[in-house]
Amino acid sequence: MTWVFWASALLIAYTYAGYMGWLWLRARIRPWPVLRSQQQLFISIVMVVRNEEQWIEAKLRNLLELDYPQALYQIVVVSDGSTDRTDAILRQHAEDPRVQVVMNQLSRGKASGLNDATSLAAGDVVVFTDARQKIESGAVRLLVENFADPQVGCVSGALMLGNPESGEAYRGMGLYWRIEKKIRELESASGSVVGSTGALYAVRRNLLVPVPEGTILDDVYIPMHVARQEKRVIFDGRARAWDSPNLGGGPEFSRKVRTLSGNYQLMQLAPWLITSRNPLLWRFVSHKLLRLAVPFALTAMLVASLWLNGVVYRAALVLQLAFYALGLLALVRLPKPSIIAGAGDAAATFLLLNTAAVVAFANFVAGRKPVWSR
Repeated sequence: MTWVFWASALLIAYTYAGYMGWLWLRARIRPWPVLRSQQQLFISIVMVVRNEEQWIEAKLRNLLELDYPQALYQIVVVSDGSTDRTDAILRQHAEDPRVQVVMNQLSRGKASGLNDATSLAAGDVVVFTDARQKIESGAVRLLVENFADPQVGCVSGALMLGNPESGEAYRGMGLYWRIEKKIRELESASGSVVGSTGALYAVRRNLLVPVPEGTILDDVYIPMHVARQEKRVIFDGRARAWDSPNLGGGPEFSRKVRTLSGNYQLMQLAPWLITSRNPLLWRFVSHKLLRLAVPFALTAMLVASLWLNGVVYRAALVLQLAFYALGLLALVRLPKPSIIAGAGDAAATFLLLNTAAVVAFANFVAGRKPVWSR
């Protein structure tokens, strides 16, 4: 049991701290800066929506008011079998020459909608976005600046959880997302990022590949194919899109299950990702796959702590139980404001993410496929 305890502890430590430390060291020993300059490229902004009447009007206004020359971009929106007022709102904007709308009567999924949208894209660069998040005015212009570097094939923007007035959230999922962005920043500074932010990313059109029907993580599938074509996938934290930091426990948990299920699906859709043909193999395993293994390592470490004797293992057991208890208490709302409440939010987020990973594994084993919805 001793080796089980220490192997599990090392895997957990590397996943959440060691990988970031390795990236930090590599970025300083072998930095890889991006050559940026202002570009006047024609771009296409594509978006697939389904039953987004709550957001689509504001999103279209947001896109039409971007700080980018109006003559140099088009907006392509595909409605994937919407049954609410989404199509009616899109028709009102279809008279604008910059907006091209495709209304599919039957829902075929986001991946099929993206293929429809990119087939109509005329831009040198295709910008992908979602309906809910608000893009900062200059974000697309900043993304495009990176394509002055001929080695860059894909640029990810930054998703900010919070609002522009009060700033980014620091607690719970906001804290997790800040750490995630730091990892992407370090990956970019030393080479390429494993995936991109689905709310805002851009790709050279000539590097795009068709997205298989039913693909969950297009924002990983597309960038990884860019990397396979020997182009860099980078992260630009200046280009920002804003979203709510708290969508509620149920929706947030479902979103994480779907995202983690997508990692299993990626290995089925693109088996080369876990072979030497993947130029980002070590990063892909460290950033994406090890997180799927962490809940099982946590379980093994807890069982080993119960089994083993000694001060170290007794202390480890107490710390683990206290951490899990803190997370569970946070789920039933600790009194606020409180330092303990802040730590509890972090613990609860950790539990939520790892529980989602277990559910994703169960979905994979059972062959259940999460479907795309708004």
